[in-house]
Amino acid sequence: MKTVKPNTLNLIIFRLIVVTTLLAAAVIIQLSTAVFLPLGPFYIIVLASYAFCLIFLFLYLWDSHVKLQAEAQIFVDVLIITALVYITGGLGGHLYVLYIFPVLAAGMVLSGRAAYLTASLAAILFGLLADGMFYGFIPYFKVNQVRETSAGLVLYTIFLAWALFFAIAYLFARFGHNARRSREALEQVQHELLVKERLAEAGQMSALIAHEIRNPLAAISGAVQVLQTELRPSGEAAELMSIVLRESRRVSQTIDQFLNLASPAPQEFTRFRPAEVIRETVTLLRMSGDLGDGITVEENVDACTDEFYGSPGQFKQVVWNLLRNALSAMPEGGVVRINCTHGLGRPLTLSVADSGRGMTPQERERIFEPFYSAFPGGRGLGLAVVRRIIEDYQGTIRVQSEPGRGTEFHLTLPDRVDPRKDH
Repeated sequence: MKTVKPNTLNLIIFRLIVVTTLLAAAVIIQLSTAVFLPLGPFYIIVLASYAFCLIFLFLYLWDSHVKLQAEAQIFVDVLIITALVYITGGLGGHLYVLYIFPVLAAGMVLSGRAAYLTASLAAILFGLLADGMFYGFIPYFKVNQVRETSAGLVLYTIFLAWALFFAIAYLFARFGHNARRSREALEQVQHELLVKERLAEAGQMSALIAHEIRNPLAAISGAVQVLQTELRPSGEAAELMSIVLRESRRVSQTIDQFLNLASPAPQEFTRFRPAEVIRETVTLLRMSGDLGDGITVEENVDACTDEFYGSPGQFKQVVWNLLRNALSAMPEGGVVRINCTHGLGRPLTLSVADSGRGMTPQERERIFEPFYSAFPGGRGLGLAVVRRIIEDYQGTIRVQSEPGRGTEFHLTLPDRVDPRKDH
């Protein structure tokens, strides 16, 4: 729809240019000869074309159904061209080449399929008109237009015109397909640039936050812990101190996520078993109270016990953030499925699927953007960090999700070579 609207206006302008060119040619021919040419019907069709241009321009300005308008314009153009072909003598007038213009317009404004349909309509109307005039079913517009010709020449001309119509449709179908792929690739590149710009913003913001908040926050948290130990408060005072400590940890985690997103610290790579890290992360979530009674976690990680060379801390962060995202999508409970496979010399694959609310296509396009969250109270950092880590590993991450049918993250990490084994 984004491209149909401006192209619909271009179609109106293009029609005006073609009709004006035909009108100018007719006037020049009329003025250049001393013999009066009966061009009245031609002028009527030209005036009708101008009238249709005004009608379609009015509809373009006041109606939102631009795709339907474009289809109607192309259909009317085919009918007008058929009328021109008829009054100029059918095959003898040679104006049937004008059929290529609505075929071109359909391919440019609508789609390759529309180009084929327009070519089919033009072929049917032209074929019926040419055959009908040759065999006498349709009378010639003027008696002097009748020419002696053979059935073979008529069929040859018809099939040649058909070949031209469908060749144009084929070329524009291919052109439209390639143009759509190029446009999608361009949009993807623009989206990647936007994400990288957000990452740069996150880097500047995280440095400022870490400098201005981390040290005072540590001092506050330490002071509250000392007071909690010495005073041993009870009741409301104890609850308030617990809230201060808990919120301090939450803010500290936010700062750490900013730093990991914008400028991750160098990681120590070692060999570890992914299955052990996954089970440990699930245990930590369960101990933290995030896994309520309504949440079921199904682990299928027995095929992930071979050692993997990488950063266990980063891998744990990926699993943690994906699980936290799954829990946020299931506020009323549900099932989280974790599948992991890995073999020596083969990439590590991990999938985390939930039975939550799912995502719309618009949400799927933005989930990895920093500071964007589809959940109330979300900070939009967890999945951005996951993407950053996966990119650092030169891995891939895919998302499958539909509203009301849950979400599945599927990532692949290439098996790195342990340099210590080469010595």
